[in-house]
Amino acid sequence: HVDILLYGATVVSWKSANGKENLFLSSKAHLDGSKPVRGGIPLVFPVFGPPAPNHPTGKLPQHGFARTSRWEYLGKSSSESSTLPNSKGDASVKLDFGLSNSMLSDSKWDYDFNLTYSVTLSQDSLETSLVVRNTGTSSYDFHVLFHSYLAVDDIGETTVSGLEKAAFKDKMQGGKEVGPAGKPISIESETDRIYTTAPEQAIKVLEKGNDRYELTRDMLSDVVVWNPWIEKAKGMADFGPENGYKKMICVEAGSVSAWNTLEAGDTWEG
Repeated sequence: HVDILLYGATVVSWKSANGKENLFLSSKAHLDGSKPVRGGIPLVFPVFGPPAPNHPTGKLPQHGFARTSRWEYLGKSSSESSTLPNSKGDASVKLDFGLSNSMLSDSKWDYDFNLTYSVTLSQDSLETSLVVRNTGTSSYDFHVLFHSYLAVDDIGETTVSGLEKAAFKDKMQGGKEVGPAGKPISIESETDRIYTTAPEQAIKVLEKGNDRYELTRDMLSDVVVWNPWIEKAKGMADFGPENGYKKMICVEAGSVSAWNTLEAGDTWEG
């Protein structure tokens, strides 16, 4: 089962066949379109984080406008298999959503684009994909990120494997480049890192050493790992309950460590 808002095309619930909820949604999240949703899978486009003032995205809000725009529902389709290499090929339902520059009242980003966001639900997996089409006459740069808030039972019993050999930018150290840790990630304090690793490298989230989630990527070479921990969680007005940081971990597939350049008339997909 999956629930998706037209606001931001934000997935706010994903339950496996056994009824278990897989996404963390803040108890104080705004679901009325008044501000970005805290939890689920907000879609980051065309800029990750606070934009640089001297860049064409400089006038945009943090994480861009995709997560705060009202999308159009394009319809659903059913199929017998998924496109991901590790898919078990079970029957699935795909929901498509669209957003284009003509739908924005004031984008503060002066480019022509057409986005198609697809969410594919099968018995034990959820697949999200974005197609970006440059429908204008000039090239532009963009970031994209699926900001997945994964639900866990206890962050103290949770580890992330698959990034042991990956270097990362540590935002807790001002974006400092840090070499590979050589061991699985465990969360013991506020964590905000951008790992860069080949898309074919599978990432796993484990609870008490047992697999809970596996992240499979295509065309997305970055993985953001984030948990606000105690003080940051207290400081976010839309984060709840207060100890909710123990029940979530963000492991986010994206392409954000460098700009993706899309020429006029071209298409990008990830």
